[in-house]
Amino acid sequence: MTRSQAASPWWSPAVHADRRPLLLTRNRIQAGLRVWLADQGFTEVDPAGLQVSPGNEAHLHAFACEAIGNDGVGRRMYLHTSPEFAMKKLLAAGETRIASFAHVWRNRERGALHSPEFTMLEWYRVGEDYSVLMQDCAAMLRIAAEAAGARLLRFRDRECDPFAPFERLSVAEAFQRYAGIDLLATIAADGSVDAGALRAAMAAAGLRASDDDTWSDMLSKVLVEKVEPKLGLGHVTVLDRYPAAEAALARKVAEDGRVSERFEVYACGVELANGFGELTNPEEQRRRFGLEMDEKARVYGERYPLDEDFLAALGGMPEASGIAMGFDRVVMLAVGAPRIDDVLWVPVG
Repeated sequence: MTRSQAASPWWSPAVHADRRPLLLTRNRIQAGLRVWLADQGFTEVDPAGLQVSPGNEAHLHAFACEAIGNDGVGRRMYLHTSPEFAMKKLLAAGETRIASFAHVWRNRERGALHSPEFTMLEWYRVGEDYSVLMQDCAAMLRIAAEAAGARLLRFRDRECDPFAPFERLSVAEAFQRYAGIDLLATIAADGSVDAGALRAAMAAAGLRASDDDTWSDMLSKVLVEKVEPKLGLGHVTVLDRYPAAEAALARKVAEDGRVSERFEVYACGVELANGFGELTNPEEQRRRFGLEMDEKARVYGERYPLDEDFLAALGGMPEASGIAMGFDRVVMLAVGAPRIDDVLWVPVG
């Protein structure tokens, strides 16, 4: 791309001519994934983006809007940050394998790997262990690479072979290996956490934490600074068994209440997917949402409403596993693009 083209808008013919091969590859990847999902017995669904609650995780930020009824009365609603609540209602309704390529919206997120509006591939399996989702992701990354004619996934100077066996590593193992921190020593048997213990462990490892950092803040700092850059190099990494305090929508591991059935998938140091053994207890879910919204109010001065319809449906939802994958990021790595905007047909202005 020439200098003048780089300064031109995405819709200028010269810039579009450079972008178009990547966008056509995006279409081929999506088509390949749709075929695989259909072969696996998934029904593709199309959840509405406009919801009464955008999700209830403390550090996810939504776009609010006003829905005006026929009577002229306004009602606050939100563009969803994930189709999760709607799709779980479909599981309660009787669906057993569903998938969606959903547009989702997240505020306060813009950069090489983030767009305020992006495409999330989300899918659910009723009655199946969450480890099956790891195999799903491995298959999908191979399909993406094949559709792009790529042998490796690439992001900047990092490479990952999607055809090699993936590495499955617990968060605790990753903290020990890459930061020299015994993370589980800072978590009680019931899943509660000890900020002082983690702060001391970070200091012993030569890492700095602010006096007002919470346990969650410190966990995030270690992940971002020491762990994530080492994941998915040469082969895909599945980072498994997140601390229970960091998994508001996941079941706890039966044999260890300190950790949960939650994992993330990494390639080239980039997070691609976030999967769960789904929590189906509505009372426990309500309690966890309350804690998340209390933290959101403390940090950001706002809270989102609970979707009471979702909590009611959760009581009738069967045991299931579910996962959300950043489809645009998968395309980025398959074509070696440096920015998410390069693989969006129409980037957000």
